[in-house]
Amino acid sequence: MKINLESVSVCHASASTRGTEVLSAVSLTIQASEKLAIIGPSGAGKTSLLHVLACAQRPNDGHLLLNGQDPWGVSNAALKQLRGQLFLAPQIAPLVPRQRVVTSVLAGLLPQLSFWQSFRQLLYPTNMQGAHDALTRFDLAEKLFERVDRLSGGERQRVGLARALISNAKLLLIDEPLSALDPQRGEQALTELCQASQDSEATLIATLHHVEMALKFFPRIIGLAQGRIQFDLPVAQVTPALLTELYSHQQNVEPAFDAEQTAGTRATHPAFAPVCR
Repeated sequence: MKINLESVSVCHASASTRGTEVLSAVSLTIQASEKLAIIGPSGAGKTSLLHVLACAQRPNDGHLLLNGQDPWGVSNAALKQLRGQLFLAPQIAPLVPRQRVVTSVLAGLLPQLSFWQSFRQLLYPTNMQGAHDALTRFDLAEKLFERVDRLSGGERQRVGLARALISNAKLLLIDEPLSALDPQRGEQALTELCQASQDSEATLIATLHHVEMALKFFPRIIGLAQGRIQFDLPVAQVTPALLTELYSHQQNVEPAFDAEQTAGTRATHPAFAPVCR
């Protein structure tokens, strides 16, 4: 799915912070089947940007086009159809605790189904093999009929990612997919997400706090701070100096690098580890 953002701004909706911009004049062009990571300090506006792209947050200013369509300028039926082509995976997957894992995974298909098809799918899952295959990518096949509330936090996060893969969406929006995963599981998760998006020719956009993972797996990196794009570059052009400047916007955090390492390769890019004072 091709994306065009033109001078998009979003303000806080709460009464206490009304008028405060969380995104300010953001402009982007993202080609269909492209893979990119959005990095930046906490509160930079990364999740808000994903919500705009998911048609879950209407911009206060500016324009969003998805495959040439303005989601806020079409009929409700057309908007529903457009939303059925994308999938937003939040950091904490909205899984029903007493539900079986197979049902939770197959919920990724619900945006593409009618009301009665959705109701039937919840009662009598019909794509067991699809759910099994998606879970297998994350080493969770044996959990197919387990109850969600018996899973660990990391297992629940991977179930949420399996739900994203089975959705067959043309735009995958993944918010902090590694927050509950150890480094090995994190690498596995990003490998599977990137491979699945490549196989389906879907556009993949992920927000990440793990900068070293973003640099290793994604060919394009967007640095966001204080609601503004600080840089939008191929990974080989993202330097330690740019990262230091990006994270200088975060209070009480000191970026730490190995100064002797050089930028330019995805596998050996300088590690970036926020060190709290």
